[in-house]
Amino acid sequence: MIVHFSTIQTMALAVIVFYLGKFLNNKFKFLKNNCIPDSVTGGTLFSFFILLGHETGSFSFIFEDSIKDIFMIAFFTTVGFSASIKLLKKAGLPVLMFLIAAILLAILQNVVGVGMAKILGVSPMIGIATGSLATTGGPGTAGAFGPIMESFGTPGATMVAMATATYALIAGSIIAGPICKRLIEKKNLIQKRVTLEEFQSFDDKSVTLELKNVVPTGFQIIIAMGIGSLISNFLNSLGLVLPPYIGTMFAASIMRNLADETKLFSIDLEVVSVIGNFTLTMFLSMILMNFKLWELKELALPLIIMLIGQTILMGVFAYFITFTLTGKDYDAAIMTGGHCGCGFGTTPKALANMEALTEKYLPSPKAFFVIPIVGALFIDFFNAAIITFFINLLK
Repeated sequence: MIVHFSTIQTMALAVIVFYLGKFLNNKFKFLKNNCIPDSVTGGTLFSFFILLGHETGSFSFIFEDSIKDIFMIAFFTTVGFSASIKLLKKAGLPVLMFLIAAILLAILQNVVGVGMAKILGVSPMIGIATGSLATTGGPGTAGAFGPIMESFGTPGATMVAMATATYALIAGSIIAGPICKRLIEKKNLIQKRVTLEEFQSFDDKSVTLELKNVVPTGFQIIIAMGIGSLISNFLNSLGLVLPPYIGTMFAASIMRNLADETKLFSIDLEVVSVIGNFTLTMFLSMILMNFKLWELKELALPLIIMLIGQTILMGVFAYFITFTLTGKDYDAAIMTGGHCGCGFGTTPKALANMEALTEKYLPSPKAFFVIPIVGALFIDFFNAAIITFFINLLK
């Protein structure tokens, strides 16, 4: 039996899948403690239901889900609005050093992924799928780039990327504690710690949505998407292989920096964040609920080996490189734990790691200042460029 879902029905089902994941995350402490997104939980479970139908031959679903690409482009457009040169300059040296560490890690994740793929005799695109697009990028970037790699004759790339991203959400939490404990206790960082009062942690502000704020912000996002599509078309005409959102990220970044410098118009970043969260949730739900899990069968062993390799890379890099670049003090140790989260998961995972560490040891306002700026604002922008470079290099 084949069941067809229209665009509207697909969107409605994606919402149901999201709330299924939300229910399960609230029900099971393991999922909640590891910051697994609701859409990832619900979508993954639904994909097992689809697998049941495929294996038994009893049913299958066909989704009209082209609108998911609009949600994807809209989300990454909101990411582009966060790329403020003025903010990066104001944030200072600690942010710059951690950004350098994050960029270096993203490059190495792709080098290691491609290298292991060649050794194991699988497509280099599968190696990229286990690289920075899934680890540093998280589920959103994994879902965006997966179909591009599949267009180069790599079936299952999206599934591999999403599986890697989900694994990283858990593993990034597991390795952070032991690494930071060893750094803090072996190097006596508690005794050496100096309080840096100039750093203030971010306050958790609630966002009040009003029509006068939402409408202009929505229009700005749509304008950036339109201009960005022209930029993407131009870059594609040069023979570059790019995800459709690259142009919109550039357009949004240009608009943000124009707003900062000229003051001719303003951008409500809180509303941008809300719209970004909504579009990402819809995109992830729609792409995850149509996973073809059976495509992973032949990649099971190589995928496990590559995930182990990426985990070792994350741990070694965080211990030796991130800790060194960020100052080799107590705050650097806490940022190292945060990097295990956003370099192997998402920014919320990084914050969860740091909260657990600071609860056990001492507060670190500096770490809570630096990590959100890089993890939530800048690294996605640089990571997209890194992934695009590797895909064009190997296509």
